[in-house]
Amino acid sequence: MGTNEIYTPDRLSGISAFVAAADAGSFSGAAQRLHLTRSAVAKRVGRLEARLGVRLFHRTTRNQHLTDEGQTFYQRCTKVLAELSEAENELSAGSQTPMGKLRVTMPVQIGRQCIAPVLLALARTHPQLRLEMAFSDRRVDLIEEGYDLAVRSGHLDDTPGLKARSLGEQTMVLCASPAYLAERGTPQTPADLAAHERLMYGRNGSLYEWTALSMVHEARRAPRFVLDDLVTLVDAAEQGLGIICVPHWVAAHSLCTGRLQRLLTQVYAPATPLHLVWPDTRHPSPKLRAAIDALVDATRELLAAPACVTTPTP
Repeated sequence: MGTNEIYTPDRLSGISAFVAAADAGSFSGAAQRLHLTRSAVAKRVGRLEARLGVRLFHRTTRNQHLTDEGQTFYQRCTKVLAELSEAENELSAGSQTPMGKLRVTMPVQIGRQCIAPVLLALARTHPQLRLEMAFSDRRVDLIEEGYDLAVRSGHLDDTPGLKARSLGEQTMVLCASPAYLAERGTPQTPADLAAHERLMYGRNGSLYEWTALSMVHEARRAPRFVLDDLVTLVDAAEQGLGIICVPHWVAAHSLCTGRLQRLLTQVYAPATPLHLVWPDTRHPSPKLRAAIDALVDATRELLAAPACVTTPTP
């Protein structure tokens, strides 16, 4: 193939299909990412293999993986596609109007309650901006899954190729229902928690441990309930099933209406950090910059605890 030979859209689509299939590990996965049928992806990759005269994938009925030639070609193709994307970003950086599709992933509860309203308001302001929001507590691989931005709760891993910006910290509150406290008594010190039922947040076998509240070792008995949904955790506490330790924003309404009562206000758990994370690029697109700026500007209000949360119930 000559160096001056023009790459037509069909050839570029074949390369895109090939890279997507390699990243996804299957034609079906690539089809979902590219919004095509599986057969369309297979045909594009087949035409690419025929043109190159090599087999790019070892395919069986159960799985597929790159051949040696496919691995070499994949490395070159990903670099070329990255350079094309960079070139597009450089051109779009000249325009300050947020436009096009912005894919954002975020934890379920804080995403619904705090993050999505900010992004929806941004979309109302910029009619050419299209949003694709995914709500999941799973730690998403932004580059692998093609997301532009992520909101992450908790401490960040040192992941190469990503940039991050702090949105602040989430205050943690310990609380229980008045009915539960009337029956079991109100703990006055962390040591008193040893006599109470704990309702805890946990995900993928890991718990948010209350040792952050300087509890004595004896208090670390097995919790009665472990849930991976903060709203359901609050519901369980409202029903008098035990004591919870959650970010203030998820319990604020229940505390302000008196359905929950804050406990041990003199003891503070370390706050949970909240960050924005996005793939590192030399020229962030206007849509990405606009989303980051909007969320950073809204942080103070998002993470501010109302008076009914900071003031203990008499």
